[in-house]
Amino acid sequence: MALLVLFVVVFLIPIYVLLVTSFKPLSEADPGRAWAPPQVWTLEPWRVAWEKLAPGVWNSVLLAVPGALISAALGSMNGYVLSKWRFPGADVVFTLLLFGMFIPYQGVMIPLVRLLVRLNEITESLTGAHGVFYGAIPGLLLAHVVYGIPICTLIFRNHYVTIPDELIEASRVDGAGMLRTYWSIVLPVSGPAFAVVIIWQFTALWNDFLFAVFLTGPQSWPTTVMLNNIAGAQTVPYSQQMAAALLASVPTMTVYVLLGRFFTRGLMAGALKG
Repeated sequence: MALLVLFVVVFLIPIYVLLVTSFKPLSEADPGRAWAPPQVWTLEPWRVAWEKLAPGVWNSVLLAVPGALISAALGSMNGYVLSKWRFPGADVVFTLLLFGMFIPYQGVMIPLVRLLVRLNEITESLTGAHGVFYGAIPGLLLAHVVYGIPICTLIFRNHYVTIPDELIEASRVDGAGMLRTYWSIVLPVSGPAFAVVIIWQFTALWNDFLFAVFLTGPQSWPTTVMLNNIAGAQTVPYSQQMAAALLASVPTMTVYVLLGRFFTRGLMAGALKG
């Protein structure tokens, strides 16, 4: 018990420093006084941090919310087909799909940029719209959804193998096709897997920096890039940076608090059979 308490204290120390520093005026926000509580409590760093971070927060919402939902939907359908509606070569397809989990971001950056630039050219020639993919949120969203398909498929497949095959066979005997079986039998028991995938993808999209800084422009920068840019020319505004870091972490913590009780259950689903 004492060891657990020690671990909790060690874990909370950085949060303590973040909190107390975020309420200090700039004159007190100094690394040499990081442990000391503020002599003068002020919300000015929070106000300035929010003004600088607000556009990025909205861009991150436009990225993370639809990205997590689309990834969950695609992963669910892939996992269903690969676990319950198998076809010749399904194991090969699944194995090749999993290889995508091990491709580093840096390895695909140049071809990804060229692909999005080409999509911009095609979209502009067809619709006249300029910069739809490269330099904008849709391109970053597309990259994350595609990159997230392997892990999302794996999670759903491992969850769906726990569904008795007799249920699927019974639905076929009753005349239900692939989509009807998915909608009526599989989807209603997919809650834990959806919780895992939504938390996983939402966190990945919200915290992404590498793709964001390469694939978006200043008007589309998400929270992480905006957070990186909160710095002074001569001095570092530590209190504003700490307040901005706390603001940037609120959405992911909120999602985990709301769905966290399903997270472990969803991860463990299929652990024995998958």
